[in-house]
Amino acid sequence: MSSYKSDFLNVMEERGFIAQCSDFDLLDERLSSGVVTGYIGFDCTAPSLHAGSLIQIMMLRWLQQTGHKPVALMGGGTTRIGDPSFKDEARPLLTDELIDQNLAGIKSVFDKFLTFGDGPTDGIMVNNRDWLDELQYIDFLRDYGRHFSVNRMLSFDSVKLRLDREQSLSFLEFNYMILQAYDFVELNKRFGCDLQMGGSDQWGNIVNGIELGRRADGASLVGLTTNLLTTSSGGKMGKTADGAVWVNADMLSPYDYWQYWRNTEDADVGKFLRLFTELPLDEVARLEALEGAELNDAKKVLATEATAMAHGRAEADKAAETARVAFETGAVSTDLPTVEIAAADLEAGFGILSAFVTAGLCGSNGDARRQIKGGGAKVNDKGVQDERGSLSKDDVTDEGVIKLSIGKKKHVLLKPV
Repeated sequence: MSSYKSDFLNVMEERGFIAQCSDFDLLDERLSSGVVTGYIGFDCTAPSLHAGSLIQIMMLRWLQQTGHKPVALMGGGTTRIGDPSFKDEARPLLTDELIDQNLAGIKSVFDKFLTFGDGPTDGIMVNNRDWLDELQYIDFLRDYGRHFSVNRMLSFDSVKLRLDREQSLSFLEFNYMILQAYDFVELNKRFGCDLQMGGSDQWGNIVNGIELGRRADGASLVGLTTNLLTTSSGGKMGKTADGAVWVNADMLSPYDYWQYWRNTEDADVGKFLRLFTELPLDEVARLEALEGAELNDAKKVLATEATAMAHGRAEADKAAETARVAFETGAVSTDLPTVEIAAADLEAGFGILSAFVTAGLCGSNGDARRQIKGGGAKVNDKGVQDERGSLSKDDVTDEGVIKLSIGKKKHVLLKPV
């Protein structure tokens, strides 16, 4: 039995998105009686979003899929300060040029998930720099600063965390929550946006925006958050030992992206299928009920569906086939990640430790040495025994490459040029 009248909230509940809402009844009523415009903000701190941002992007996607209007707010202005929420120290300040470059990279992510245009439910992308750069500071403080209580601002967990640890919180960062609240008010004025969504770490900032809209303009605004997502083992979503899992193909190949989802922990498969794919829930239930080796089939479905969402179906199927060839048949697939090396290096003998470091499979010679001693390193699917050994032109396969592997899932081709 559905808990809500609106399709959007039912989807959010059934698929496990909801953490908090400022007014479920009001939001449900609006969603079921007309088109609601809702936004999520994304600061431009890197040239791509990573997989940890996907839960927010999927909220915007489901908002549009259920007949409403999504707004992707680019933080071209607020990135100049940096969100202090639950950070141990201030973010490095970025130049305007770097922020603009990052923003351009992030924009390309949203084209895969949302439909943009001029229609009533078409998405729009806006930049808060458009209004924040125009603020007259004294006028802004007089009109909006008076609605903020410093006592209350100090009570927010994101601020208390820094102060309790006696870590510096600059006045610049302290202003961030005021500016984010103002974003909500400005979007309401410009686009009739009355819903802000985000992670639960943004709850205090969202509530500030709701309150500012009520006090300054008499607006009735609503906030909805998701839980901050971690893996079952406690790891941060979208991060691995090798770094961030970027969504842009120029920062992480579709194959490596597919591999990230394929390596999902067993306990997370059902949760991730609900959050990061659009598979019907009965199919999700069937897949997460699989056990033992069969659960790997569910992980492959997750990897292919999540990759199709971010990179297109063709790239997802290609990644799945590359993995099948590499893992199930042991053959060399030229679609595996490839690193070029100088042919002259092979003529002289290319040290095996250096080869694994060059391929990016190991972080150092010591790391490569440990992998070899542990039996996890292979060259052309044969175990490496001698850490002092070298690669030569005799190791080049008929495909013109040398396949290096760590374990069963990490493979890179060295291509002499």
